[in-house]
This record gives sequence, structure tokens and C-alpha cells, in this order.
Amino acid sequence: MLSSSESLATYNTLGLKQHCHSLIKLCSTHAILDFCQSFEYQSRPLLVLGGGSNIVLTDDFAGLVMKIESKGIKIIEDADYYYLSVEAGESWPALVAMTIDNGINGLENLALIPGTAGAAPIQNIGAYGVEFEQVCDWVEYYHLDDKTLNRITAHECHFSYRDSIFKQELKNKTVITRIGLKLRKQWQPTMTYGPLRDLASEQITAKQIFHRVCEIRKNKLPDPELIGNVGSFFKNPIVSNEHYHRLLKQHPGLVAYVMDECMKLAAGWLVDQAGLKGYCAGRVGVHNQQALVLVNHGDATGKDITQLASYVADKVFDMFGVKLEVEPRFIGKNGEIEFNG
Repeated sequence: MLSSSESLATYNTLGLKQHCHSLIKLCSTHAILDFCQSFEYQSRPLLVLGGGSNIVLTDDFAGLVMKIESKGIKIIEDADYYYLSVEAGESWPALVAMTIDNGINGLENLALIPGTAGAAPIQNIGAYGVEFEQVCDWVEYYHLDDKTLNRITAHECHFSYRDSIFKQELKNKTVITRIGLKLRKQWQPTMTYGPLRDLASEQITAKQIFHRVCEIRKNKLPDPELIGNVGSFFKNPIVSNEHYHRLLKQHPGLVAYVMDECMKLAAGWLVDQAGLKGYCAGRVGVHNQQALVLVNHGDATGKDITQLASYVADKVFDMFGVKLEVEPRFIGKNGEIEFNG
């Protein structure tokens, strides 16, 4: 079904009231492939949209929005692993809940991350010590230039912190159609992040971790149905050990986590310490319970959100000398644009 001059307000969790020239909803991989093979995307802008939980629309979009709504999950197993083939339009939170209900462990730390399965590899979603790359087996995508269907391994996705090949070499060139997950039957819990440490027990279950993560996220992160937001707005900055120790001398309460040979700083703590938790700027603001979340108080524009994000980034840099990078993609009139906070 192709529409003309479609409102995108209900298709982005920030609730920004931008429009697009046209929109098509594709409900199967077959429909996605058929459309992609006939669409000449060089002739007009194309935006591939899943759950709309990771975008900031800064303007009306002049091109076509392709809404991915394909559904389907296939599960096979061997002696050591469960293997899941998941259609791109499946809800990620529903997928995690389904696996836990069926005794398939490994995704519990990633509970309630909004969005679709097809969006998960793009920025290598992660939470509470687990990232998508740890459970990924493969990713299937259609290459818009070559007009070919391809499947690459997790290693070939070049995953790193909130990054992947789909944000680098393949940026704006692909439509992800399916993902493959590989979940070990000999499950080991991951409880390295603060709120999960008090669960430490020999009898801990994946379901207990799942429920704790859901509880934490519901308490800390606002429901997009009630107030527009994209969840965590800023990445946790990664700094050298030397930079970390300099900051620690100046700010003894600095919250950070070890990451290979570097340190990952808690962006929410930085924003909070800059005095911005609960800060309001007209129609937008910083959430009063989680400083990492920017919210739409009603009728905000993408430009309002952009200006607030820049203000927050500037304040943190002035106080800590640390540059914040954004998690969501910024979409302008003709496609993705860079955020220069």
C-alpha cells in the first residue's frame, strides 16, 4: 500500500510531526525483495524504517519511507546451541520475551530495547554488559546498488561499540531482511553492570535477570507512548586510561567501566553532574529520572531536539573535556545527516 504525503508522527518514538513524500509498508521478505528489485533508489531519497525508535526527524522527508513489517521466527537446535532465524520486522522486545518464555537463554540482558530485529545489527545494540554481536550468527541483507541478496557472518559485520558495517561501508546501501542468532545451551549469566550485581547467586536464572532488566528499564526510562523519546540519546564515551585517571582526580565519583584497554564513561552520569537532569527548554527537555534521555514534552520539532542535544553536549564538554556522541540517526530532507554537537 503506497501513500502520498504521509505523516510520520506515529512512526517515530519521539513523536515528531514530520511528513514524508510517500510511504510503503512491506509485510514479508518476499515483498521487500520484490520492491527493492524494482525501486531505483538513486532517483529519490529512501529511508528504511523499523520501529522508529532510533531516529530524529529534523525536517519533512522528501522521498520514500520503506516501513519493514515482516514477521516470522524459525528455531532449530543441536546439542550445543539454539539457532534462530528472525524476520527483520519482528519486535525485538517481543523476541526476547519469547525466548525467555521458551527456556532459550542469552538475550535476557537485552530485554525491552525498543525497535525491530532488523535494526539490532546496525548499531550493535547493547545493555547491561551484553551486545548484539555476542549473540549474532549472521545477517542477511539486500544490497541496493548490486541488487543482490547477501548473508554475512557476525565477524564480517565489523561490530564495535554501537557500530557496524551497516553504519560504515554499507551505510545507506542495504535493507536488512533477516538476522540469525546463536544462543548457547550451556548458559552463563552476565551480571557485571551495577544494578544486576546484587542478583549474584549460584541459582540465578535467565528469567530472573530478564525481569530485573525489565524492572530497571521501566523505572528509569520513560514510555514513548506517554512521552516522546528514543531511549538513551548519547553513547557512553570511551577514553584512554590516562584521560580517565585525570578525570577521576578532578571528579572522584566518576562512573566508568573497563573496556579492553580503555575506559567507558557513563554518559548519563556526566549529563547529571553537569546539572542537566530535568532541564527544560521549551517543548523539549532532559528526563527528570534518567539524564541520558531527551524527551518531547509535546509538539517539539526535530530542530528543538537537535538544539537541546547540542546544548547538553557543549555543557558536558565544558565541564569534563569529553565529547558526547549521539546514538540515534538524524534524518533530514534528503536522508541521514551528521550531528555536529
